[in-house]
Amino acid sequence: MLYFLLKAIQPVLVPLCFVSAWGIVFLLCLSVGRTVTDSLRRAQRMHQIPCANCVFFTGDYHLKCPVQPTIALSEDAIDCPDYRGHSGIYG
Repeated sequence: MLYFLLKAIQPVLVPLCFVSAWGIVFLLCLSVGRTVTDSLRRAQRMHQIPCANCVFFTGDYHLKCPVQPTIALSEDAIDCPDYRGHSGIYG
């Protein structure tokens, strides 16, 4: 009985394996593409953090910013109301 079942599905088996293998390759490439896109988007967001250019930034790992220590070097610091650049202009 098993022999006849294998003989019946044999013509379909090769195309099915071919399509399945290329489907897995396509899904792998899609996953890698999404990972790269998400990484680039995250990197662009991280480069918007202005803390390193702020006059209040200490560079000390114990207290990075005495004004806003809870948001220093995080995404919350992107629109920090206390940010002052090194240009000498306060306001």
